[in-house]
Amino acid sequence: MASGSVSRALDVTGADDKTQERYGRNSFGWSLLMARRLVEAGVPFINVHDFRQQGQNWDSHRDNFNQHKKFLLPQADQALSALIEDLEDRGLLETTLVVALGEFGRTPKINGTAGRDHWPDCYSVLLAGGGVRGGTYYGASDASGAYPADLPTTPADLAATIYWRFGIDPKREVHDRSGRPWRLADGQPIRELFADS
Repeated sequence: MASGSVSRALDVTGADDKTQERYGRNSFGWSLLMARRLVEAGVPFINVHDFRQQGQNWDSHRDNFNQHKKFLLPQADQALSALIEDLEDRGLLETTLVVALGEFGRTPKINGTAGRDHWPDCYSVLLAGGGVRGGTYYGASDASGAYPADLPTTPADLAATIYWRFGIDPKREVHDRSGRPWRLADGQPIRELFADS
């Protein structure tokens, strides 16, 4: 945290106007611009938490369609595409795995306040870079987006995939403070998503 290159990466105000416009002048755009700068500075793991975006919240229990159309999706689309293109242009995408996801899905049915509630049974994840075959999809939901219909995948499979791409055996055990062993991930890596598998 004290290194000069990391300090400079954290200050996105130094980026030129064209770059700031490309990512978006909002908290998510600045966060992803900062993430790209941290990758360049050699930081090996970066987490961007997008709880609030322009005062909006992805947890859209009411007015789901307006929130997504007007606030959430345009900024996410702009910033994520900028990050992926920027990493590619700088020769960093192949060695950087970008993972975009939420912690659960949303109900396939709209509630009484035009919103969608929490739904753990089916949701999507975006992976880019890190050897991912561009334009590839894996699995599918049923027609209403309620349950997996093809190639169901668990959070443990996603965790195993990420560890595997980091070169860490997902079956490796770590021990908690009481000495109990815990496997890093109980799932299986989704090797089919990657060009070198």
